[in-house]
Formats: sequence, structure tokens, C-alpha cells
Amino acid sequence: MAHVVITAIGSAGDVHPFVGIGRTLAQRGHRIVLCTHPQFAPLAEQHGFAFVPIGTWDEYAQAIASPALWNPRTSFRTLWSIVAPSIRPHFDALAALATSDTVLVGSLWAFAARLMQEVHGTPYISVQVSPSTLLSASAPPTHKRLTVPMWLPLSVKAKCMEMIETGVLDKACGPALNDVRAALGLAPANRILGQWLHSTDGVLCLFPDWFATAQPDWPRNHFMAGFPLFNDVSPEAFDDELNIFLLAGERPVVFTPGSTLTDEQAYFGAVDEALRRTGVRAIVLARNAGQRWRAGRGVLVRDFVPMRALLPHCAAMVHHGGIGTAALAFEAGIPQVVTPFAHDQFDNAQRVAKSGCGIRIDSPASGKALASALSHVTTDRWVAASCRLAKQRIGTAPDACEAAAQYIERWADRRAAVGTHSAA
Repeated sequence: MAHVVITAIGSAGDVHPFVGIGRTLAQRGHRIVLCTHPQFAPLAEQHGFAFVPIGTWDEYAQAIASPALWNPRTSFRTLWSIVAPSIRPHFDALAALATSDTVLVGSLWAFAARLMQEVHGTPYISVQVSPSTLLSASAPPTHKRLTVPMWLPLSVKAKCMEMIETGVLDKACGPALNDVRAALGLAPANRILGQWLHSTDGVLCLFPDWFATAQPDWPRNHFMAGFPLFNDVSPEAFDDELNIFLLAGERPVVFTPGSTLTDEQAYFGAVDEALRRTGVRAIVLARNAGQRWRAGRGVLVRDFVPMRALLPHCAAMVHHGGIGTAALAFEAGIPQVVTPFAHDQFDNAQRVAKSGCGIRIDSPASGKALASALSHVTTDRWVAASCRLAKQRIGTAPDACEAAAQYIERWADRRAAVGTHSAA
């Protein structure tokens, strides 16, 4: 059995898949350490993981609360300003944790784990939660501000992607990363996000091939496990009011901006207008909705409800484009209206639309646009057929957490075999 150290950097949607995989690995007898933001310590403890914090509570809270993190013009720079100072402290923490049977698993921004692989040879599985971060020239990711057109010749698309990487992304990430590399005796890295961050051991993709077809320029050592459907992080069951609401009329539509920091007045105003125009019943999952919608208006407001349990009782979902949320809607077989704000959300939204299971509306979305999209996705027979197909595909696929755990175990087994051989 291995000592698996998991690094997950990002929002709840970035961390939860790793908790699901870690839980499966723990059930298979492995020792799990979760390295992530202090806010997730109770979740680690709930599942019996050891916990090592990355950064401080206040640093993470301030980052998530920053409007610049959710603005497509400033989101990347803001995110990198949070990640960069943590690289060396995180590397030192991983170096102190590592033992002869350690296998590292890390999310997109787990640069310290990739450095551990280079410096100490520690087995490392890098994880891609969404396909946009694979930066393929064959299928360029969708973004609000800069998307390489698919109709361009492949050679031109490849040159465009290289220019984006070296002229924009490397310029942002290179100085801080390469300062750490120099201190560790390593040569400078380039093509950082498109090539360097991918582990030379294995690249684990947490989505299925029908959502994102594998491309010729993806890392050759990638493995597609499917969606790790882990959402029910709260032990609380539905409360009585929610149960009564679900039984009291037509299936409601779920609205949620996720952890995205939105212009609340504009967002809730658009939701309000969409409800007036469509007359649908709704459940709004948002921490700051307060008393905007009072009882008797066919709207129920909650801070949080386990969506994997909730969505099968709903007619549709309006959300921000987080891939975990989209996956749960696919599993429930309900249509989606996706209103992306930043990061990978635009690409995820475009893939939902391409699947036939929903519509993408770039934020800020008006109430009129939301109402029109909802009316379409809840009545169109082709959307309904696509949703049934997605539900069937997920229902008949192997469990993604189990598949991911088995993939990670290959390197645990190899490390154990090497250790046995060395001892002999």
C-alpha cells in the first residue's frame, strides 16, 4: 500500500474531485495526505485523511472574494499572483512529507509536485480536471477574450497556441517559477502550461471521451477516467421544507453561480426576470440571496443542497460552467443553461452546448436571455434526447473515482516493485 500525497489548488469544484479519488484510494488501503487550502481541513478529517495546509485561511478567503479573480480580463494574473508565492513553501512541505513509498497526485497548479518529480524522482500523476487546460492546437480551448478559430490550418493553429504560451502565459508564470527552479539547481522551463506541467509519469484526465475527444497533441501518457461524481460533501439530508417544495408542483429549475463572485444585484435581477417571464418554479443555490425571494413565490433559496441528490428532481439547471456541476447535470439527465464568467468555464460551456444538452450564454446574462434559453432547453426534443444519452453514458460507464484510483495505483505498484528489487 502506498503513501499518496494529493495536492489540490483552487475552488471547491477543483478540490472535491480529489477528495472523491482520495476516498476511493483510502478504501483500497492507501494512506492519504491532502494538501490544500485550510478551508478544506474539515473535509479531509471527515474522510480520515492527514491534512497539510497550503497558505493561510485569510489568503484563500481574500483570493476567492476578489472580483478580479472572476473577471476574464484579470482572472489569470490574479490567480497566478496567488499561486506563485506558494511554490517554494509547498515544495518544501512535500519534500518533508515524502517517503520511499510516496506517490504524488496534483491538480493543474501543483507546480511544486512537478518539481518534486524533477528534483527527487518522486512518482507524480498530474491531473486535468477540465480539457481546456490541455492547450491543444488540434482543438483550441474556448475563451471569451481569445479563442483560436477551429477553421484555421493546423500549422497556423499550432503557431498561434505557441505564441499564446510563450508570449503571454510564460511571461506571466516564467519569472516566479524559474526563480524557484534556479534555487533548486534546475534549468529554466518554457511552454510551462502547455507542456512542462504535465507529468512524465502519467496525466489523469477527469472527463470522458464523449465530452472531450482525445487530441493528437495531448500528452501521450494520458488516461481518461471519466467524471468523478463526488458532490455530496454534506451529511445533511433534505430538510422538510425542501421535500415539501419538491412535491408541491412542477419540477423546479436550479439556479447557481457556484463559488463565482458575481455582481449579485445584476445576477439575482436577471434570475428574477427569468422567473417572471417563464413562470417556472425555482431553487436558488447562493449564499447571498437572503430574503430576495420570499415564501409563496415558487422560489426556494438555500446556501447549499447536495446537487447529486437534488438534480434528478429538477427540470433544468442554470449554472456558471464549473465542470463538476456540468457533470452532475449530465448524470441527472437534465438540460443546462451555462453562463460562464472566467477560467475554464467558457470552454466547459461550449462543450455542454456541443453535446446538445444545453445552451451557452456568456455573462452577464439578461433575464430575457435566460428565459429564452430555458424555454428552449426544456421543450426541445433534441435537447431531451441528448440529455437522455448523456445520462445513459454516465450510468453505464465505470466508476471514475475507481478508475482514477486504479490508474494511480500503477505507480504505487511500480514504486513498491523498485523498492523490493533494491532491497534484494
